[in-house]
Amino acid sequence: MEKFKSISLPDISDANLPMAYPSKKKHLPDSGMVLAADVGGTKTDLALFKIEKGRLISIKKQRYATTDHTSFVESIRKFRIGETETIDAACLGVAGVVDGDKVRGVNFAWEIDAKKLQSDVNIKRIHLINDLHANAYGLSALEEKDFEIVTEGKINKGNASIISPGTGLGEAGMYWDGSYYHPYASEGGHCSFSPRDDMDVELWKFLNAKFGHVSWERVVSGQGIYNIYQFLRIYKVEKEPDWLTKQFLKEDPAVVISTAAQEKSDPICVQTMQLFLKYLSIESAQLALKNKSTGGIYIGGGIVPKILGLIDKKEFYNTFIEVGRMETLLKSIPVKIVLNDKTPMMGAAYYAAMGIEN
Repeated sequence: MEKFKSISLPDISDANLPMAYPSKKKHLPDSGMVLAADVGGTKTDLALFKIEKGRLISIKKQRYATTDHTSFVESIRKFRIGETETIDAACLGVAGVVDGDKVRGVNFAWEIDAKKLQSDVNIKRIHLINDLHANAYGLSALEEKDFEIVTEGKINKGNASIISPGTGLGEAGMYWDGSYYHPYASEGGHCSFSPRDDMDVELWKFLNAKFGHVSWERVVSGQGIYNIYQFLRIYKVEKEPDWLTKQFLKEDPAVVISTAAQEKSDPICVQTMQLFLKYLSIESAQLALKNKSTGGIYIGGGIVPKILGLIDKKEFYNTFIEVGRMETLLKSIPVKIVLNDKTPMMGAAYYAAMGIEN
């Protein structure tokens, strides 16, 4: 159980990154109770917020292992044991493709039906959005201290994008209308991986034999780290040390590999993380080009903030701008790492609050 620490979120009118909401509202409502959820393949964060004096105040939060529960209903009922107060609105940011009032997880087995859930758990209105959609909205709650700057860029205005390696690879865009950002979900992480050099081609062959279609998620994610590692063991003809084999049996392989890389205790792990960061930089650049993200590329997710010591910013930048005739455009784009792991949950809280009808 995670120790509870209250969070106070300001009115959206004070946001550094102003967001537009479907309700067209410009301010938080005067009162209300909202539930926010960040639902992913590894963990599910739940938080209850009360609106007081134009601010969202968290009054309860909990993190659950997604695979420990058979459904979202099970986790939310556990979260609300002993509570009877009606929740005015909820927003669930889910790592999956949202289809109207339903969503099915991509890297986990849950299916969530918002209409059915409303009656099951006593919530007046439930919004389902993609987790990266929520992540984008959450950027409006962040301060300068919540970012690690990779490159400052030159423009800082216009559309923006967010890319988040975690259990899978999430991507979203933010259209800039001149006054507000309009976040929208995408499934860009499932686009085809594009090799650049001979080693990349060999990696593609390895993954194609294993999975068929090779997406960016197969290399830029937690599972991607392990995929790259397994390939390099074969490609470099390097036997896996016994101590590493034992750790893989007890812990998440991606965590084991990234830790070994940071400790420089295994050369294959070091090379794995170098390739992971190379591919992250390449796909960030491709996302920037597709959305013309002159307002910035934001790198979120649970992996990158934990491996800051492995990031060579100059190398990351040089890989990022290696796009031929569009190099000048990419040189102008700021790239920032999101350090606050509560960003998706905060975005969901704002989205829920702005949907309260009062």
